[in-house]
Amino acid sequence: MTMQTRKAASVEVALGAASWEGVDTNAQALVDRWLVSEGTHVAAGDVLARVVLVKATLEVTAPAPGVVEQILVPAGENFSRSQALAQLRPD
Repeated sequence: MTMQTRKAASVEVALGAASWEGVDTNAQALVDRWLVSEGTHVAAGDVLARVVLVKATLEVTAPAPGVVEQILVPAGENFSRSQALAQLRPD
């Protein structure tokens, strides 16, 4: 009998849709600061980053427990509403 190990699919970390309500569809936000680094274990709801959107600073939280697999948008870079900020490998 062969055992197969199944790798959990990554979860995209993004700024929630509610944060973009009332904001111009072409607007971009700025990753102000990452509070975690790749390889950091996080719990659901942990604050991962601070972003600036139309003069407001918002927090991006982990949607699930897991490990920050990859930061896709570095601090100081802009991103759009359809763009993932990081990949999270769930526990």
